[in-house]
Amino acid sequence: MNNKMNLEFSALSQNESFARVTVAAFITQLDPTVDELTEIKTVVSEAVTNAIIHGYENHPDGMVYITVVLEDDTVKLTIRDEGIGINNIEEARQPLYTTKPELERSGMGFTIMENFMDEVEIFTSAQEGTTIHLTKYLSKNKALCN
Repeated sequence: MNNKMNLEFSALSQNESFARVTVAAFITQLDPTVDELTEIKTVVSEAVTNAIIHGYENHPDGMVYITVVLEDDTVKLTIRDEGIGINNIEEARQPLYTTKPELERSGMGFTIMENFMDEVEIFTSAQEGTTIHLTKYLSKNKALCN
């Protein structure tokens, strides 16, 4: 049985913590380890921050959309914006790459997502936004996947 949650909120920096805590509260029903919960919260923070800072360039009229699907011991996240999109996904996925060095951005968002999640897919289109699909197999399920 799947259990699904949809969340949408204004692309404001102060909503990043709301998104992180809300997603964490929803996935706790799968009884993740503390490390798994921390990793998922971190990934949500990175993806939402990317949408706000890069997708909408801190333009408050944008919206961020999150869908979480719990399926057995698997967490599937989709984080989407309708912002400017990513010019070069491969370049954006490189560690330390940032388009906003003046904001002291580390350029590690996608690297963190790829290290903490089991699957990461990025879809983007100029002036139409970016969608990131993230999958995490919880430790109870890891033995089945390897």
